[in-house]
Amino acid sequence: MREYLLTLCVAAAVTYLLTGPVRKFAIAAGAMPPIRARDVHREPTPRLGGIAMFAGLCAGLLVASQLTNIGEVFRTSDEPRALLSAAVLIWLLGVLDDKWGVDALVKLGCQMIAAGVMVFQGLTILWLPVPGVGTVALTQTQGTLLTVALVVITINAVNFVDGLDGLAAGMVCIAAGAFFLYAYRLWYGHGIGAAAPATLFAAILIGMCLGFLPHNMHPARIFMGDSGSMLLGLVLAAGAVSVTGQVDPDVMKLFTGSVRGAVYAMVPVYIPLILPLTIIAVPVVDLVLAIVRRTWNGQSPFAADRGHLHHRLLEIGHSHSRAVLIMYFWSALIAFAIVGFSIRSDSLWLIPTILTLSAAGLVVLLLPRFRPRVPEWAQRFVPPRYRRRRPVPEAEPAPHDRAPAQVNGGTEPAPDGSRVPMRSLGGATAVGERHRFTARRRSAAAVRNRGR
Repeated sequence: MREYLLTLCVAAAVTYLLTGPVRKFAIAAGAMPPIRARDVHREPTPRLGGIAMFAGLCAGLLVASQLTNIGEVFRTSDEPRALLSAAVLIWLLGVLDDKWGVDALVKLGCQMIAAGVMVFQGLTILWLPVPGVGTVALTQTQGTLLTVALVVITINAVNFVDGLDGLAAGMVCIAAGAFFLYAYRLWYGHGIGAAAPATLFAAILIGMCLGFLPHNMHPARIFMGDSGSMLLGLVLAAGAVSVTGQVDPDVMKLFTGSVRGAVYAMVPVYIPLILPLTIIAVPVVDLVLAIVRRTWNGQSPFAADRGHLHHRLLEIGHSHSRAVLIMYFWSALIAFAIVGFSIRSDSLWLIPTILTLSAAGLVVLLLPRFRPRVPEWAQRFVPPRYRRRRPVPEAEPAPHDRAPAQVNGGTEPAPDGSRVPMRSLGGATAVGERHRFTARRRSAAAVRNRGR
């Protein structure tokens, strides 16, 4: 555990220290796109935060390769090298998109190529534990297609949720924390060495997010951009692929004992089928809703809009910080509930606790919809949003601000001394009209004086 913590701290420190210089570089390079209609921020903010995050990933892998226990992963497995190769491609694609912009279909194709490179170097799904059937071996084509699909879905889910300050980094950090607990339990509790790479990836991912969050919290001084969001999604998907398709369920020796005991014991085997999607459940739901919404409206699935979940939280009345915390809460509830169920699936208090927390989350989520009537004596003790607003009486306009029709009984002196009717004007318009009549009267008087 100490070596994992050291790797985590190194990745966090490198990411944190490099984010400041990267921000200055992004400003100098002009990686500050103008504010779009769907953006929430009000000032141009530099991107390219993924450069610092990529440096944190490289530093974490470099330190881990020199440690005693974790270093065995680099000598017995090609998964770290496969992750780094795919990460380089994804990172370069993100940097180009942050600076100049890349077409959505081109990005999708490059994401599939990066996933294919990862599969080609050995990080792929080899078998799947299927309930009621057992372990099912996959062919090379099936494993490749399933791995590429999981990687692309995870990358785009994280990219779609990156819409508020600190949202994507915080949600991925929560998901990586839950994933680290699950993978570490397989590696340390069951003695499965094949789970060590996934544990390492999760620890480095936590460090990358923690190092970047202080610079990205509201109000953000720098955005991670596609170079950061796609990188986070790739690392998260790599850990999920590693622990799902590389860990053989037979080595857990869970098929002994009674039938009921075997069912409970098999829960940790089936969890890898669910955990990779549940830890990003909120981003995946947002991704699916966005595709359905845009297709239904006759738009491209890749067309940007303001219909994401975090945008809707802002529309119903939540502040920026509260919307981010609500998304954090639901991500943590789903991810850690699945991990807790994998550890204590027969516990009686687990389900009531999850239901209670879900109810509390719904109340907080819908809180802006409720506008309780507060008595007069309690007005000072509640936030301003719940206080009654007293109607402000309209002030009587001053005589000099009234219309000429009100001041002069509906008439205005003409240059020849007679009075002509005026239409009713109001406010500043009436004052300007009176000034123009005064100027014309003085001009006519000056002409008469010159004629004398």
